[in-house]
Amino acid sequence: MEVLIVIVSIGIVWMLSPKRWRKRFLLPFSVTLLLCLAITSPWGVDLATQGLMANLPQDTGEPVQAIVVLGRGDELRQRRIEKVEKLWQQQRASRIFASGMLDAEFMLEQFEKNGIPKTALTGERCSQSTEENALFTSAVLYPQQVQKIVLITDTPHMMRSLLVFRASGFDVIPYPIPLPDHWSAIGKSQVLLREYLGLLKYYLENKFRQRTVEELRNPPDDVTRKLVEWNCKLPMVYR
Repeated sequence: MEVLIVIVSIGIVWMLSPKRWRKRFLLPFSVTLLLCLAITSPWGVDLATQGLMANLPQDTGEPVQAIVVLGRGDELRQRRIEKVEKLWQQQRASRIFASGMLDAEFMLEQFEKNGIPKTALTGERCSQSTEENALFTSAVLYPQQVQKIVLITDTPHMMRSLLVFRASGFDVIPYPIPLPDHWSAIGKSQVLLREYLGLLKYYLENKFRQRTVEELRNPPDDVTRKLVEWNCKLPMVYR
């Protein structure tokens, strides 16, 4: 209904406007406004979400070596914890790995409180981006010969996460979690737009390039330095 009202209003203004204003001012404004309305409408959000899920492989239910869960802030954290615990109960893996500054420690503490053995819980608390999630996780797990994982993050974030984790040597089974139902279409559209821009940025910066075995064995100097100096590995080992 709102879109129809806007279209009718634009039509009226178009008819009443001088011709010289139409192409110079009214046309660009109208196109921009209609695109914004489309992107932030429920059907626009659904369409954009489908675009990010179109090529995701299905979860086959097979056992893996680790369940890897990415941090994404307070509001999305609890649903991830619940999904990880569900997969743990299904015996999908013998290890849980949490990745992300400000999120990983809290999630591991919750898993332990909810009955998951501490010996099964590992992670890293230093990554501040999707690329760093993959680099730090690989730096910790690759030497332990962990390659097949279930990867947990929200639905919009999954495509970019899948591609960058594959590039970091992992065989990934994606386990996307929808954004909360109570979020508005505008809130969801902002997350979706950020992910489309993130995919483009990572592609242009060649971050989806498959790393060689030599690169996997020898992580970037910045990553190895932070692992030691920032005491990134969880549970924390104090020197």
